[in-house]
Amino acid sequence: MTAGGDDDLFDPPGPRGRRRIAVATTVSLAVLILLSAGVVYQFAVHGQLDPDKWSLFIQPPVLRYLLDGLWATVQVTLISAALALPFGALLALGRLSRTRLLRWPSTAYVEVLRAVPLLLLVYAFLLGLPSTGMRMPLFWQLVCPIVLTNAAVFAEIFRAGVRALPRGQTEAAYALGLGYWPAMRLVVLPQAIRQTAPSLVSQLVRLLKDSTLGYVVSFLELLNSAKVLGEYNHTIVQSFLVVALVYVLVNSALAAAAGRLERRTGRPRGAASARASRATDANTP
Repeated sequence: MTAGGDDDLFDPPGPRGRRRIAVATTVSLAVLILLSAGVVYQFAVHGQLDPDKWSLFIQPPVLRYLLDGLWATVQVTLISAALALPFGALLALGRLSRTRLLRWPSTAYVEVLRAVPLLLLVYAFLLGLPSTGMRMPLFWQLVCPIVLTNAAVFAEIFRAGVRALPRGQTEAAYALGLGYWPAMRLVVLPQAIRQTAPSLVSQLVRLLKDSTLGYVVSFLELLNSAKVLGEYNHTIVQSFLVVALVYVLVNSALAAAAGRLERRTGRPRGAASARASRATDANTP
């Protein structure tokens, strides 16, 4: 066994191992098919598959309502990403700084915000700030906690990308007469962003999922809109299934974008991507 990338951590299975994997896969698929059939049967028995419960979702007013919820989700995701990405880059540069006055606060922020649950921050903005006399629109009560949490994760992704670059890049920048900060800004950080692009897109998928906490602050993003629609029309199951399908399609598109970015970099998921993935996983409950 070699000490290369993640693919070299385990020896390839032999004939017996492949047979066991094939059997386990077949059994798992069979169990999954049986469970799915059981769920569909229960839906049919309880009338959840009746056409009148599903025809609701092709009515123009309902489609507009759900599209408004989807647009609200997209707005939360885009604005949160636009704020969290540069903030995360600044935090990464702070953690990599040679100055303690920058390195220590940045390190403390990243470690604390990665450990604090996002839901707790949402409640802090929802219940804590009003008690101090500060009131924010519902949109920002959701966006601000998402930005604060995801910036810490983006910082670790950027830092992993910088650490994975060959030292020769920085030394070449110094040889050209650049100082530390110009070298980081013009040479190191752009390459780190390119190296970690797939992991950044993967974190954007998690950020999109974070927007589902809009129900806590009564913000009508897609999931909360489906909840309201289902309660009003007594189609809770149908509404959640339709919205789940929308999330699957959106996340699949983002995952495909991450795959294309990874292929365009012309490298396997090596040190930078692996470290960045561990940084994002550390923020996942």
